Order: sequence, then structure tokens, then C-alpha cells
Amino acid sequence: MSAAVVVGVALVACACGPEEARDDTGAKPEKSSQQSASARAEEPSAEPSASAPAAPSEKPPTGGPSVPRTKEGAIQRYEQYLRAVGREDIDTVCEVAGPAAKQAEDQGFGPCTSTFLVTFRLFSPTQKKALRTATVDPQRVSMVTPDKFEMPADSVRSSVVFSDGDIGSSTLEYLKGNWYITD
Repeated sequence: MSAAVVVGVALVACACGPEEARDDTGAKPEKSSQQSASARAEEPSAEPSASAPAAPSEKPPTGGPSVPRTKEGAIQRYEQYLRAVGREDIDTVCEVAGPAAKQAEDQGFGPCTSTFLVTFRLFSPTQKKALRTATVDPQRVSMVTPDKFEMPADSVRSSVVFSDGDIGSSTLEYLKGNWYITD
């Protein structure tokens, strides 16, 4: 992966922690790196609400069922990532983008939790707010293989138009029962 691609991955692959979207006030859910990513993806990816942080009883059980191995499942996971970027939720960003972040780290870019904190500063407050409620247009998502989907920048629907220069495109791949950004 070239440096430009790694930076693009950093911009798009900022999804390292599996949590659902939260409200615009910056309330962040309780996070645990040991939570089951597959069970978290079953949580609704509805637009943010003014709900309180997730209670311990809402944590999914370890070894829960896999998320759907479908285009819709990949889209839900990418929306989860986009909303996490908007909230600056580093844990969710690093969870979803874990494989791409690991690849960047192996190339000398440092761990996800520090690299992507810098990436958050590249987005304006208006862009971050738009990402908190962003959705993905399924018509613009391309299937590479049944286990891999390409999410181009123009598939993101929000109050702000995002270009390849803003967020790039992301490849989500089905691995270990969930969708992850791999490139």
C-alpha cells in the first residue's frame, strides 16, 4: 500500500470500535474492546438519538451470532463507521477499520488509536455533524465478491457532499462473522 493509499485508509478506515451511533451532543457509549463485533452490528443503525450511553446490560454476549453476510449488512457496518467518525469515537473507528489500520501500522503509521485521532482533525465541525447521521445509497455500492463491497465516497448521503478527497472509498470485507474495512 502506498503512503497516499494508507492516508486514504486512515481517512476512511477510522472505524476501530463497534458501537452504534449516538446523539449529536457528543455523548459517547461505554466501550469495551472485548465486546463481540458481530453482536454489536445487530444493534440498530438508526439515526442518532438523545439516548444515554449504553448500559452494561446492553453489551452483547461474547461469541454472539454473526451479522448478515449481505450488502445490507456491509452498508449498516459502514454507516456505523461513518457515524463513529462524526462522533470522534476512536474505539468504534478502530474496530471497524481494524484490518486496514493494522496494515497501515505495519507500514509505520503507528497504532490506530493514535493515528486516527489526528485524522479527526481533518474534518470540519460541519462535516462531523453530517457524518453523525450519514447513510449509504445502496445503488452506489459495488459488489467486488460476495464477501467484499466497495463503498465509494459518492455513496455517502448526508447534509454535506463528501468527495474522494474528503473520505475516499472503503472496501468492506466479511471476516470472522462481521464486516470490516480492509482497504
